[in-house]
Amino acid sequence: MNQYQLQVTAQFRPEVLERVLRLTRHRGFRVAQMDMTTQDANLVINMRVESERAIELLSRQLEKLLDVTQVQAQVLEEAQALKKIA
Repeated sequence: MNQYQLQVTAQFRPEVLERVLRLTRHRGFRVAQMDMTTQDANLVINMRVESERAIELLSRQLEKLLDVTQVQAQVLEEAQALKKIA
């Protein structure tokens, strides 16, 4: 299973976290770790997600959410190492 690190920056609104998590689940990704911080009027959500799917399927949909201002995705090294072994 592939592991990815996502950083989602969004406007600080109560419903944003729920929308991000719902979209993540609907796109077939499982949240393995998550933390959230506030910076001024923004939320910064860091998530490690797992899925067999490509991360672009999730990151492009997250970018379309109304309050999301930035999405950064990264393939974790551990996942790449696992692929090389398999």
